[in-house]
Amino acid sequence: MNQRPAAEDHSAYYGQYIGLVPDGEISEILVDQHEEMTRFLSELTEEQASHRYEEGKWSIKEVIGHIADTERVMCYRLLRIARGDQTALPGFDQDLFMEGISFDAYSVADLLEDYSAVRRATLTLLRGLPAEAWDRKGVVSDNNTTANALAYVIAGHELHHMNIIKERYL
Repeated sequence: MNQRPAAEDHSAYYGQYIGLVPDGEISEILVDQHEEMTRFLSELTEEQASHRYEEGKWSIKEVIGHIADTERVMCYRLLRIARGDQTALPGFDQDLFMEGISFDAYSVADLLEDYSAVRRATLTLLRGLPAEAWDRKGVVSDNNTTANALAYVIAGHELHHMNIIKERYL
């Protein structure tokens, strides 16, 4: 799929992430992100990955765990919508998710393994989608959303957090 989602294909909130995604084939963008994230994580020491740029902010490990968790949620939503399920899907509370896990206890290698498993699952799902599935609409957090928009949200959400890591952590 090469078409950037239209504004009416997602909530205004998702626009901040979708706007970060460069032009191109979304699956290829996600593959490139995986390669970049793999390089990035492979170069981090445990100490660097545990760094917080400010008291009360997430560590890099927590940010990476959050990226993987969010991709899981978005991919599940994408699956439901792409398959034609019209059940309205709820939002999720990222802070509640973070309270339920201690990503700081993970090693960098474990975070990389988890992130990679999630991304591979996303890519295999996208590869198998028929053309008409990309434009199917569903409801997420009381907003109309397409499967295509969710693929862009996955990519843009990661870009958003990687930009913050580069600006504030390193």
